[in-house]
Amino acid sequence: MSLAFILPLALQSAGAEPPAEPVPQEQVAAPAFEDEIPPVDPELIDGRRRPGYVGPLPDAVTQRNEGALRAPPPEAFPTDQIPLPDKWRLVETLGLVKEKWWDPYNQNTYKGDRPINRAKVPWLPIKGDDWFFVANAISDTVFEPRTFPIPVGVQTSQDPDRLDTFGNEASIVFSQTFIAGAALLKGNTAYKPPDVEYRATLAFNVNYVDVPERRVLFVEPSKPTHRTDYFLGVQELFFDYHIRNTSDRYDFDSVRIGIQPFQADFRGFLFQDQQLGIRFFGTRDNNRFQYNAGVFWRLEKDTNSGLNAILQTPRKDFLFIANAYRQDFLIPALTSQITLAYNRNREKNDIQIDDNGFPVRPALLGTLRGREYDVFYLGYNADGRIGRINLTASAYAALGEDRDSFFTGRPADIRAFFAAAEASYDRDWARFRLSGAWASGDGDPYDDTETGYDAVFENPIFAGADTSYWIRQTIPFAGGGRAVSVNNRNGILNSLRPSKEQGQSNFNNPGLILAGAGADFDISPELRISGNANHLWFENTATLEVLRNEGSIPADIGWDLSAAAIWRPKATQNIVVRLSAATLLSGDGFRDLFDNLGHDSNYYSVLANVILTY
Repeated sequence: MSLAFILPLALQSAGAEPPAEPVPQEQVAAPAFEDEIPPVDPELIDGRRRPGYVGPLPDAVTQRNEGALRAPPPEAFPTDQIPLPDKWRLVETLGLVKEKWWDPYNQNTYKGDRPINRAKVPWLPIKGDDWFFVANAISDTVFEPRTFPIPVGVQTSQDPDRLDTFGNEASIVFSQTFIAGAALLKGNTAYKPPDVEYRATLAFNVNYVDVPERRVLFVEPSKPTHRTDYFLGVQELFFDYHIRNTSDRYDFDSVRIGIQPFQADFRGFLFQDQQLGIRFFGTRDNNRFQYNAGVFWRLEKDTNSGLNAILQTPRKDFLFIANAYRQDFLIPALTSQITLAYNRNREKNDIQIDDNGFPVRPALLGTLRGREYDVFYLGYNADGRIGRINLTASAYAALGEDRDSFFTGRPADIRAFFAAAEASYDRDWARFRLSGAWASGDGDPYDDTETGYDAVFENPIFAGADTSYWIRQTIPFAGGGRAVSVNNRNGILNSLRPSKEQGQSNFNNPGLILAGAGADFDISPELRISGNANHLWFENTATLEVLRNEGSIPADIGWDLSAAAIWRPKATQNIVVRLSAATLLSGDGFRDLFDNLGHDSNYYSVLANVILTY
């Protein structure tokens, strides 16, 4: 109860009259003892701060980027709590981890978890305490029994009673690849690009193939029907330099020079390879915008392993490419990409024989003359989701000139198109997919316009990927071209090339139509089961009819059915075991091209694959 209320009550009890108006409380002078309170001593007493003392506050935190908060300055923290200089010394000091060079799961200097101790490597020409070393090793083992149409040798056959065009179709492949790589980089890459990076990756492959017919593995009919081969390839050898940061959130510009991996679009429809080149790349607008601009000089490939053969003279085949990505463009959660590419080929006078003795440039089709071409690719790609639907889509136009069409020997305009889309829907632990692709085919081989679409170097992750029979296997175009295939391994296009590694792009081809459905089931974090069904057609069979001297060839290739199981024992990517099986139920068009006496019209492929990664 306040003094202003108690005083009138006391006067009334004593018989005195209270004053007419009470004196306002704010006009009452403060007692003299309040002026005598000494200021709080800011000094520490026994390691504690005196209650009531408020020291000077740190500078106000300003919001420079919407959604981001700057950390307080060091003055805002107690001086008796001094943090360690870095996280690596903290873990080491507490004794939580004892480093083992072979341990990929815990802190390890050899996989870039902590900086290099320069005192232990004085011979290394580095300065500063932010250099890291990253080593990686991969073992990729493949065992693959399969069947596909195998032509009987022209000069001789393996068995004297094989008089048909096609012989036995069963064969096996065993391939073992060891990949070892190392990188030396500078900078804290947890939240920003490295300042400098040096990287080298070597791959050693040993492969064994056994087929039932002669002149399949070697051009000489006297050689056996099995082959063991090995090769060492350089898959990465580049220098990466961080030119500058362009924002507080580490948008950047960088340049990379040397043999480097590059993928032109989201699913590898146009170009996905490791080639010699120089590339400028970077980001803007908090990584919402990304760009690449580069030129690649294509290296020769080893015939049987597909690895880079750097001791051979590079091809006269150049790819100039630029693309730009924009997140949330037009539709939130969907990333759009525009691609511009120019493929300049000058191999008209280049006669190339592969390691098995078969000609690959020029392809043994039509006039058998050398070719060169200029092709411009204009593409739009999208990847992301629209609501609950995951979506990937691509569309390309190939425009240019073929200087020597192998049908006419005259120049021909190139006007070819490609489109593909894959939509999926997630339901708990299952994903359901629909896939579709269309590549234009050439409808008139003699009209001086080539309308069959072909890519530069495709490696598509699409419609079941290499689990699919048609994507996994190479079908030889027997009876229409020597050492030429209808399609190529790890590709969906019917391009009629000798090989995608060593052959040239060919725009006189029958094209492709694909419609498919599939599903992925995550049974557990370690186990995934997948299934896929694709129906395939030739888009236009005019080219096949001319090359095979047939009046009519149906378009139906058939049904491609596949299933796969992927097991990751520790729910990581360090151990991946895959077992898949696929079959091609051939349609009228496929049987017309590859019919044979006394053999089944259905073909199969089994793939057992183990990948170990350090």
